[in-house]
Amino acid sequence: MITSTGHRVVVIGQGYVGLPLAMRAVEVGFDVVGFDTDKNRVDLLGRGSTFIDDIGDAELAAALATGRYLPTSDHSAMEGFDTAVVCVPTPLREGAPDLDCIEQAARTLAGHVTPGCCVILESTTYPGTTDEVFLPILEAGSGLRAGVDFAVGYSPERIDPGNPAWQFHNTPKIVSGVDGRSLRAVQEFYDQLVDRTVAVRGTREAELTKLLENTFRHVNIALVNELAMYCHGLGVDVWSVIDAAASKPFGFMRFSPGPGVGGHCLPIDPSYLSWQVRRSLGKAFRFVEIANDVNEHMPDYVVARAVEHLNRRHMAVNGSRILLLGLSYKANSSDARLSPAMGVAKRLHALGAELRAVDPLIDEAEVPVEVAIVPWGPEQIERADLVIVLTDHDAFDWVLLERHADRVFDTRNRLRAAEVERL
Repeated sequence: MITSTGHRVVVIGQGYVGLPLAMRAVEVGFDVVGFDTDKNRVDLLGRGSTFIDDIGDAELAAALATGRYLPTSDHSAMEGFDTAVVCVPTPLREGAPDLDCIEQAARTLAGHVTPGCCVILESTTYPGTTDEVFLPILEAGSGLRAGVDFAVGYSPERIDPGNPAWQFHNTPKIVSGVDGRSLRAVQEFYDQLVDRTVAVRGTREAELTKLLENTFRHVNIALVNELAMYCHGLGVDVWSVIDAAASKPFGFMRFSPGPGVGGHCLPIDPSYLSWQVRRSLGKAFRFVEIANDVNEHMPDYVVARAVEHLNRRHMAVNGSRILLLGLSYKANSSDARLSPAMGVAKRLHALGAELRAVDPLIDEAEVPVEVAIVPWGPEQIERADLVIVLTDHDAFDWVLLERHADRVFDTRNRLRAAEVERL
């Protein structure tokens, strides 16, 4: 068993970002306080029960058994920390960044800041947040000076839920500080957690790095989504085109179309960048705004294709029984945050469809009331007027589904039968 390093770490936010960080910190020997304002979540963690895909119950139980992991909602547990990492949500509210959780975390931490400690922000946000919002709150509440009395830095999270190859420890970690001393403190901390750290010039560069990564994906997904729509109209198989282009060993990176984008990152992060550019420079970030328009309307396109499919069989959407396969935002994940599948369901319900859905991973509490969750089996397929593949979990029996390919609309190109209708 790894013994304690004597280094006390507070991780504020025990969700998709904070919990993997806390587990890794415990693994390498830190004493970790996992703080979260959600008391139900804290109680769940305290019982050794996880709620995210990347951390299993056994891993959580092992962390608890060390006596070095404390999930809590008690502010006093932060007392005496050496390093604090803030991993709280940063949603959009009416198109603008909502930094309430960051500000509240900074106010909570400020009273526990002591000389020599290090405070790090990981939450995705716009360039300037660490210096202009986070740091001033810490200084005002502590009476100490950042960069002189204590270290402050920014290190964007790079969690990819459900990715078995790239996990917290082996994904390179961007690190930054408000000054040289802060950068050294931040880098020394993460050097103990990950295989490689990548230092950048300042916190603004680190904040923008995260936004660039997700804007790159967002824009390229929008490109192939729009291409898919035009290919359908032109009678061209977009999947064959993408496969062929991906054979080029240079100058091309494969992206696949789908029913839209979901999760916390792609539907939100690029808009942080667009908002900051418009606010600071008075200009539109046109690539982001076009990508938003394309990806946000993909559920509309999926529904239009479903209507087209039913019309060819002389059926109306109103009263049709439609089976949705997968509701989470990506394959082999239980994460339903901003899932495009939910947008498809909402639109089909508005048109009068009777909706059933199969998803063995998703929490049923996340499912809209207008959608009935049913078990996977041949009877559900046979009773459906149309099956729409929205999330291609490996757990599905794809061979079974291909037997009914003439009633399937596959938005993920998972099926191989010639009769399948594809995006």
